[in-house]
Amino acid sequence: MSWDWEKLQQQNRQHRQQGPGGVVPPQMDDLMEKLKNFKFSSGPFIIIMIVAAIFLATSMIYTVGVDEVGVVQLFGKYVRTSSPGLHFKLPAGIERLTKVRIRHVYKEEFGFKTVMTTSSKLTSENENMNESLMLTGDLNVALVPWIVQYKIKDPYNYLFKVENVTDLLRDLSEASMRLVVGDRSIDEVISKREEIAIESREVLQKELDHAETGILITTIEMKKTNVPVPVQSAFNEVNQATQEKEKMIYQAKEDYNKAIPAAKGEAERTIRAAEGYAMDRVNRAEGDAKRFVALYEEYVKAKDVTKRRIYLEMLKELLPKLGQKYIIDSDQKNVLPFLNIGKESGVVK
Repeated sequence: MSWDWEKLQQQNRQHRQQGPGGVVPPQMDDLMEKLKNFKFSSGPFIIIMIVAAIFLATSMIYTVGVDEVGVVQLFGKYVRTSSPGLHFKLPAGIERLTKVRIRHVYKEEFGFKTVMTTSSKLTSENENMNESLMLTGDLNVALVPWIVQYKIKDPYNYLFKVENVTDLLRDLSEASMRLVVGDRSIDEVISKREEIAIESREVLQKELDHAETGILITTIEMKKTNVPVPVQSAFNEVNQATQEKEKMIYQAKEDYNKAIPAAKGEAERTIRAAEGYAMDRVNRAEGDAKRFVALYEEYVKAKDVTKRRIYLEMLKELLPKLGQKYIIDSDQKNVLPFLNIGKESGVVK
C-alpha cells in the first residue's frame, strides 16, 4: 500500500505540473540531478579540457631572453623576429617559435677535442688529426690545430638559408686554413701563427658571407703548431743544420763587414798617399826645372861669376855632410904615417 500511495502522489504531481498541450516543464530537482550525473560521468573530459587550455595559453605566451631573438613561423613560413621581452603568438601548430642566441660566442675546435670533466678540462690532440694534417708551401707536413669562435649575426639566414650550417662552417674553415697554410713555408707556419690566423679569418668570413650563413667570425686562435711525431727528430736535425748554416753565414758576413771596409780604407789611404807622392814629385821636378832654367839664364848673362857661385853653393851644401875634414896643401908629402888617412871618413885635398 505504501508503494501505491507514493505512485499515486507522483502521478498527481505530474498531472498538476503539465502545462498546455500535456508537456511537463523541467524541474530544478531534475536539472540538478542531471548536472550531478554529468559531472560524475564527464570528469576525464573536463581534465582534458583544462590541460588543453593550459597548453594553449602557454604556447601563446613566450619570453625572449636578453641575448636572444625569437624567430616566428606561420605554418612553416617566416613571418617576424621578436626582440627580447614578453610576446604573444598563435597556438602551437599554427605558429612556431625558434629562439636564437645572437650574443653567445660559439666555438668549433679543429685538430683536437676538449673534454670537460668535473675537476678540469682535458685536451686530446689525437682526435681529428686529419683536420690538422696539412701540406705547406715548401712541401713539408705540419700539424695545425686551431679554434674558430663565432656569433650569429643574421638569424634568418642562419636558420633558413643553409642546411647543416655547422657542418658547412667546419668545411669552409678547414678549406680556408689549408689555403693559407699552403702558401707558406714550414718555418712561417710554426713562427707566424698570428698572421696565419688573421688571414684565414678574412678568407673564411668572405666565404661565409657568400654562402649567406648569417655567421660572424670573431676570432681564430692558432694552437701550438708542430710536425708529425714520426718526423720530429729529422725536422729538429734539419732545423739545427739550418741554424748552423745561418750562424756561419752571419759570421762570414760579420768578417766581411770588418775586412772589406778595412781593406777599402787601406786602399784609399794608399791611393791618396801615391797621389800625394806623385804630386810632390811633379811639383819638385817642375820647381827644379824652373830653377835650372833661371840658373841657366843667369849663367848665360855672366858665365864665370855664375859658375863660381854655383860651385861655392854646392860646397856650402856638401861640406856639412862630410864629417871631419883635412885640408892639405897639394905639395905636402909624407903625411900618411901621422894621419892614418885610410881610416878617416873623408879627406879633402
